[in-house]
Amino acid sequence: MTWTDGLVALLLLVGITGIVVPVLPGTLLIAATLLTWAALTGGTAWAWFAAAAVVLAVGTVVQYAVPGKRLKDAGVPGRTLLLGGLVGIVGFFVVPVVGLFAGFVLGVYAAESARLGTSEARASTVHALKAVGLSIAIEATAAVVAITVWVVAVFQL
Repeated sequence: MTWTDGLVALLLLVGITGIVVPVLPGTLLIAATLLTWAALTGGTAWAWFAAAAVVLAVGTVVQYAVPGKRLKDAGVPGRTLLLGGLVGIVGFFVVPVVGLFAGFVLGVYAAESARLGTSEARASTVHALKAVGLSIAIEATAAVVAITVWVVAVFQL
């Protein structure tokens, strides 16, 4: 393992952290780090990068498709999620990191309360929170698999 591999490992760890704590674009950082590693290493590193990039791309598609379908099946409209996202972004700047989650929940609950009434808003909010959790889990799983591909590559090269 070279110093480059150590730096790559550190950046990949920051990328994983960016997935769980949405301050950094985790998947994008992981992909950029692996691209840089492949460019510096050369040779068969490009094939390993391609494999990791495919995993990240599939993970990104699944990350939005599966939770989105579940929300649609549960009857949570897109405008509710949009409002939750917007309030979450405002919350992120008001109370860094924690405000994103709290703002999202508050926004979804407020939108669903206006649409359905307070008694029924709770169920929609729970569905939205489960979808966000599933989305994060899918993205994190794809990232871990891509990083595992890199670890195997480092030991193979």
